[in-house]
Amino acid sequence: MVIADDELVGVFPAARLLTERATVCSHPGSTYGGLVGTEWLTGAKSLISFEALARYYAGKGFTHLLYKAVPHIYHRRPAQDDLYSLQRIGARRCRADLAAVIDLANRGAASSRRSRGFKKAQTSGITVSVGAQYLPLFWPVLKENLYKRHGVRPVHTEDELALLMDRFPESISLHVAMQADEVVAGIVVFDSERVRHSQYIGAAEVGRELGGLDAVFERCIREALERGFRFFSFGVSTESEGEVLNDGLHTFKAEFGASGIVHEFYELPL
Repeated sequence: MVIADDELVGVFPAARLLTERATVCSHPGSTYGGLVGTEWLTGAKSLISFEALARYYAGKGFTHLLYKAVPHIYHRRPAQDDLYSLQRIGARRCRADLAAVIDLANRGAASSRRSRGFKKAQTSGITVSVGAQYLPLFWPVLKENLYKRHGVRPVHTEDELALLMDRFPESISLHVAMQADEVVAGIVVFDSERVRHSQYIGAAEVGRELGGLDAVFERCIREALERGFRFFSFGVSTESEGEVLNDGLHTFKAEFGASGIVHEFYELPL
């Protein structure tokens, strides 16, 4: 916590890295997460606060601070004083991940391939439904898709995601493409104040052939615009700590009218 004149002005969620015990990170379990502060934390006050954080963690025996900056699309208003402060006290940018994001106030044109996919879904009788009750049908599709295409497994288990959806029904939702009673594609979306973010994306072979994902994404994007979100995020397309770009995946996302933003990581020797 950051205290000024006995008043709480900032919170810094952080924990020790399991792989590097001398490194404190903001936060190992999160995609991003920086110093969360009030309007007081600007300019020189931000710099003073980061100097105090550095002294505190150095005093606790840590040798490095890894800072996962919050991407600007999640800010309620411009707030990058933290990046300036980190540079001033000797931090360097050690990693950058590329994400695809639609500015809903200025969406790029969808590609002809995505438009054809959406039309195919409409003519094939694909319908889009929303609800946690579809999770048991979607989960096998997601697991197979992630393993075959990327050689990975979902970060959450099915039970963990079901628990999160139950606890935060207004923020986490499952959108699926249905053919008859079968789930052929789907995405899990996380809603924050300004951003709708797609976390888990998966489609069965028939879902890819019939444009299932095109139907689901178009529904989610249009709904995000109607509900007043500013951005729709497809998430990052980089691997190996940002050193490898999955260009096919990034191109797929960009074809919906998205463009790139960077998730920045900074390392500070203490």
